Amino acid sequence: MEGGRGHNDTTRDAGGHPAADTRRPDEGMSDETGRTAERRSEGGILRWVVETAALLLAAFVLAQLIRTFVVQPYVVPTGSMIPTIGIGDRVLANKFVYRFRDPSQGDIIVFDDLTGRTPTLIKRVVATEGQEVDILDGGVYVDGERLSEPYVDGQETQPGPVQLPVTIPPDHVWVMGDNRTNSADSRWIGPQPLSVVEGEAFMTYWPPGRIGRLR
Repeated sequence: MEGGRGHNDTTRDAGGHPAADTRRPDEGMSDETGRTAERRSEGGILRWVVETAALLLAAFVLAQLIRTFVVQPYVVPTGSMIPTIGIGDRVLANKFVYRFRDPSQGDIIVFDDLTGRTPTLIKRVVATEGQEVDILDGGVYVDGERLSEPYVDGQETQPGPVQLPVTIPPDHVWVMGDNRTNSADSRWIGPQPLSVVEGEAFMTYWPPGRIGRLR
């Protein structure tokens, strides 16, 4: 009988009863559990990286779409629109409004510079297609009537090299800077085609002291 007990590998206490199992519940499983937790952690980091990258890409694409088709900021580098717009002012241009209508007299527009001296120009529309423009006695006349132009701040308007009077051809506008003594506008470059118009400048957003709607 003792020999039979010798083959029994159950641990017993001093009274002959089976002893309690002293092993930790997780003994023998710690390595596998650790590896599983590590894989989960790596998967969470990878998912966060992918989601963040996707979010940034979506934000970039949205910003580019807004910039291309809706609203675009511009920095005004010259004083040709003083006092309405100062040197270094930041303005916003509505890029979709002219998909529904043509520029109107009084609009401030941003357009490509066909002379190639600068990427873009910003001027005020003075006359549209079919209207006749002339400059007499320091004032601008459209269809024989002198314009009221409070935005020029009392400056006189003098003609440039372009021969006047001129009738604006179809799909063109006559543009001039509010700073009439320092603006290379249609008096020098002639009527501008609507095809080069980028949008209507509608507000100044910087510097803070000049924030406001353009008129």
